[in-house]
Amino acid sequence: MDVLWMIPLLLIPLLMWTSSTFVFYFKKCFYVAWMMCLAMLAIPLCILKSGGRDIENMRVIRFLVRHVKYFLGLRFEVSGWQHLQTEGPYVIISNHQSSLDVLGMMEILPDRCTMIAKKELIYAGTVGIICWLGGIVFINRKKTSDAKSVMADAAKTMLEDQIRLWVFPEGTRNQRGDLLPFKKGAFHLAVQAQAPIIPIVFSSYSNFYLRKEKQFKSGTIRLKILPKIETKGMTSEDVTSLSEKSFNVMRSAFLDISDSVTQSNGPLSH
Repeated sequence: MDVLWMIPLLLIPLLMWTSSTFVFYFKKCFYVAWMMCLAMLAIPLCILKSGGRDIENMRVIRFLVRHVKYFLGLRFEVSGWQHLQTEGPYVIISNHQSSLDVLGMMEILPDRCTMIAKKELIYAGTVGIICWLGGIVFINRKKTSDAKSVMADAAKTMLEDQIRLWVFPEGTRNQRGDLLPFKKGAFHLAVQAQAPIIPIVFSSYSNFYLRKEKQFKSGTIRLKILPKIETKGMTSEDVTSLSEKSFNVMRSAFLDISDSVTQSNGPLSH
């Protein structure tokens, strides 16, 4: 009987070595399960620290999540740190490729910064609870009027509480090797708050993570923090040009750092 119990333990490292599909599902399941466990640990810590929902709880979340990258064989190279040394409220915008983006966020998340996320996330078990405790702003993407109302309230809160908000302007996950057109919400938010925008670009994950092909190996993610874009004096009429300017500088940076990181990591194989 003891021998039978050992068979699964021997099969796991064998499959990890021989099957890229098994590695993909193993890492994905581990990632989700471990994040839920960390959330379970963070919930009482956040309640003890802040008594409930508070943006300062993001410090706890950031501390607990930063080690997860090592389990998945990922590392981050960050450039442009100086651009985050900005006082007061601002809006961070970044491209969105997968749930792995959370690891990059926690790598560089500034103090008093939370994010805007889809409303469905609040129902994700312990992860949803800890997101709520961290002050994450939830929007209903299916109801434009609700989303606009939330953004207006968020702009007011940014100024009153001196916080920063992280937004994914593509609006959905995207692994097509380029950026999707930006939605306008983040730019309306920045203009309403008269707060600068700080673009942050994640290099392409395609050299180590491909969802359709079931590939998930070790790799390097480059994060490039770009110079802030001022919005002082802008009005709603400037939102389209602001969005286009942000898209162009981010797309240029994305293509640049994705090419360089692909060369350093090599072709995707297992």
